[in-house]
Amino acid sequence: MNTLRPAPLTAEAFAPFGDVLEVADNPLKINAGMCDRHHDLADIDILDGRAGISFFKAQPRALPYQFDLVERHPKGSQAFIPMSMTSFLVIVAPDEDGKPGTPLAFLTRPGQGINLHRNTWHGVLTPLAAPGLFAVVDRIGDATNLQEYTYTTPFTVEDPNQD
Repeated sequence: MNTLRPAPLTAEAFAPFGDVLEVADNPLKINAGMCDRHHDLADIDILDGRAGISFFKAQPRALPYQFDLVERHPKGSQAFIPMSMTSFLVIVAPDEDGKPGTPLAFLTRPGQGINLHRNTWHGVLTPLAAPGLFAVVDRIGDATNLQEYTYTTPFTVEDPNQD
């Protein structure tokens, strides 16, 4: 069994895999100054299709969390925007000659979302609390856009608050 300890999700640490979606400094003021627009937070990258918005409702999981499956989408980026102020677990892995390498785990803060770059190996949607509801912006199209990989030895993501 391989063990991972999740790191806090930061834009710098997550940059090789995607974008961190969060409220930032210096928003654009719109609506007569009554609204802050946090503008252009992600690079939506779509091949052979169009961008669409869906809702995903995933079963909450608990830490420690065991997994062996990762996937990637070669034809489009994929953004996950939580619709509640709860944390979720993000698992990503570097590509090593067409297969995922050793995964990394990140723990979001409430209010953070992610946009996975096109072709990034990642774990399944893993909310840590109910309701597990997310707005998802990803590719809609007819061509296959899913590759899955199962590790021969599972990984366990530890609870960062447990010693």
